[in-house]
This record gives sequence, C-alpha cells and structure tokens, in this order.
Amino acid sequence: MILGLGAPYLQVRICSFAYASGPASVANLVEGLLGAVVNISTSQNIKVGDSLQKVPRLRTPDGLPFQDFFEDFFKQQQKERDQGNHRHRTQSLGSGFVIDSQGTIVTNNHVIANADEITVDFSDGSKLLAKVIGTDPKTDIAVLKVNPNKPLKAVPFGSSSKARIGDWVMAIGNPFGQGGSVTVGIISAINRDIHSGPYDNFIQTDAAINRGNSGGPLFNMAGEVVGINTAIISPSGGSIGIGFSIPSDLAQNVIAQLREFGETRRGWLGVSIQPITDDIAESLSMRNLEGALVAGIIKNGPAQKSGILIGDVILKFDGKSVLQMRDLPRIVADTAVGKAVDVLVLRKGQKKIISVTLGRLEDGEKRLADHAQSSSNDNSVEALGMGFSELTDENREKFNLDSDIKGVLITRVDPDSYASEKRLRPGSVLLEIGQESVKKPKDVIKRLKELKSEGRKKVLLLILTQDHQSSFVVLNLQ
Repeated sequence: MILGLGAPYLQVRICSFAYASGPASVANLVEGLLGAVVNISTSQNIKVGDSLQKVPRLRTPDGLPFQDFFEDFFKQQQKERDQGNHRHRTQSLGSGFVIDSQGTIVTNNHVIANADEITVDFSDGSKLLAKVIGTDPKTDIAVLKVNPNKPLKAVPFGSSSKARIGDWVMAIGNPFGQGGSVTVGIISAINRDIHSGPYDNFIQTDAAINRGNSGGPLFNMAGEVVGINTAIISPSGGSIGIGFSIPSDLAQNVIAQLREFGETRRGWLGVSIQPITDDIAESLSMRNLEGALVAGIIKNGPAQKSGILIGDVILKFDGKSVLQMRDLPRIVADTAVGKAVDVLVLRKGQKKIISVTLGRLEDGEKRLADHAQSSSNDNSVEALGMGFSELTDENREKFNLDSDIKGVLITRVDPDSYASEKRLRPGSVLLEIGQESVKKPKDVIKRLKELKSEGRKKVLLLILTQDHQSSFVVLNLQ
C-alpha cells in the first residue's frame, strides 16, 4: 500500500515541478514582439541571353494547333534575348528584426547576398524596400535600412553572456514562408564552434528553427534579443532540435560598426597560431592546455613590431584569458583598431607582458592579398590559406629536409583556414596537387587554376609532414 500510494504521489510532484519550471504561456510576450520581426524577400537579375541563344527555334507548319501559342513563346524568348536578362524573384528567403523605430533592420548576410532588390514584409501586411547599410560575411550579419512613414516597433538586445544553459528562449521567424511563427525551447549549449567562420561562438538551442528562420531573433524570457538565428544541423532540411544563433554580445559590436562605417573595423595582431596539444604543453613544461601558440609572424605587422616571437604562447590579451586557440581571433577582432594592449606570453618558461598597438584586420588582409598577387610569379605565393615558398638550401637546413625532396615548402598557415583545421603546419612540404607534382610556388597557382576550371570543389594534396611522414589531405578549393 505504501508503494502504491507513493508512486502516484511522486508522479504528481514531478509533473507539478515540470510545469512550474517552464513558461506556462508566452502569449503576452509574443504579442509585444511580433510587430518587430519581419520577413525578408529578395529579387535579382539573372542573365538568360546566352542560354537562350543556344536553343534553336522550332519551325511549325502552318495550321498547326496552338501555333499562336508557339509564336508568342518564341517572340518572348527573342525579347528576353535582346534584353540580355530578366528579373527572377525569389520570395520568403529569411527573417529579420527591427532594432530602432527609424527603420534599422538586422538579418543574416546569406539572406540578402547578391540581391538586387530587398523587400521587407511587416506583420501588419505593409511592405517597404530596403537598402543595405553594411554586411559582414565572417559573422553572417547584415544591416538594412527602410524608410517608414511612422515609427516602427523595435526590440532591444540583451546580454548573451548572461544566458545560461537551460534558460528558456523563444524564436520568431518565417520558416518555409509561414511568417510570424513562434517556437520555444531552451539553450542547449553555448560557445559552439560549427566551423562556419573564424569567430564561431554560437548559442545552441532546441527551439525549432527551420529554413526561413535565418536572420530572425532568439529572445530570452524578458523579450530581449540574445541571438540571431543562422544555422541548423539537419539531415532532412527540417528542425531536429539543433539550431544555432549568433550571440548578441558578438553581434552588437559588428552591427554598431556596420551602422557607423558601413563596414567592419576589427583589430589585427598579425600572427598565425595553433592550439596547445599535449605534446606541445609537455615540451614547454606547461601544466594546462591553454593559450595560443604563435606559429608565424606577419612581416611588419603589429606583433613583429612589438617583439612577439614565434614560439611564444599567448595566455592573455588585453586582460582577457585565452583558454583555447580559437578564443584569440575573436578577442583581437573585438578590440579597437589602434588600441595599445598588454599581451601576456609564455616564453621559454617565463611569463612576459608585451605592449602591442593593434592594426586593422581588413588592411592586413588586403596587404596579404596584394602580396599574394604580386608574388604569384615570384618565389613565394599564397593559396588555400597557406603561404608557399621555394625549397632553398637555407630552408632545407632550417627544417632538416634532404636534398632529394622535391616540392614546395609551406611557410605559413592561416589559423582560420581549412588547412589549419586539417593540422597542416609551417615546415611541411607540398609534394602533389591533384596527383600532379609541384616543384615551384608558381606551380601551385597554375595547378589550382586548372582544377577550378574543371569545376572541382575539393583538391587532394600530398603532404610531407615535419616528421617526414607523407599523407593525403583534402581541402576545399573555394
């Protein structure tokens, strides 16, 4: 009898606890937010003239049924061929939300990329054309502007750093073109890296997010935006309870720069880095696997000018701890250009503080791109997120490479590249690209162009590692 009475009693208490810990209803919250969430649709010009010229005109005998239809059809083709293009309209591509009453709207960059015309649809049925204020592909954020004839309903940002795993959140968006859809769930994880960009730090949620939700807001239970919904993991294309949102703390800095400058202005240190592995930690007498190991220094960059050396381990940057390698690019990027910061490094077992004045990442990237272009016929080139140089006698001696080894030396690996993810490191030798040997840096550029012209999306590399082991690595060509 005791067990019989106890089980129902326990069951009632569990159910009561579950209902009490979750939101009984979000209706009042939703009512105040729906007006600020919008549907984004776009249109773009697609050239069809070339393809139409390849279609021969059918000759129809007189008196054939539907002859007028065929004649009208080919006349329309001829008109479009003469014009060279026509407008193809794609609707309900994504979502967005209003952040001020004057008409500033935030969405994902991939929602409006390559659009010739952007239309914002509001919950009251009104539509407004939008112009692009600025975009940032690295974080997949875009800022738009509309000109309303009356103040718009706007939503505030909250602090994503205060969000905890298990907190209730709510997504509002336009899944599959069904505008104004609301889903509720919890924060499943934070600080997720899904390898979509250099600053991945996603909030993971089980609130249903589907195609069309991209660019929509993720709200906390105070009605504040703590994330921008941007990606899902799904084998079917629909929600399986694994969605990702750009944290608001990361987004707000990007949005502020896009609104002020129309572009991002990120801090730049000028180093290539790699993670601290067990072997590296042991060799450096480090007790903890923390920090970012400096594997390369950009010539005349901020790090070189300040005295940071290859082999230094960056433990803190501007007072912020670098717990993992991928923390550093995000921390540096969020720091103001031109700011002098203290960098705590571990050098030969001793901690040292170095003052560095940051450059601008966009200027550094342009300089590297210009250098890669100018050096494509020289003794060094840049491709696939790596720097390549000729195997000189000096390089062979530096990296202990025998004279019979034929290939191209890897001198630099971008920490945000696929090559870095595949554990490629400076000092390794590129032997083959697409099963063809390369002997000079210019061979790398030539072979990659050939593969791209063949429509290849991936490339197979044969690498001789620093421990003199050969292995194949596959990288994306884009």
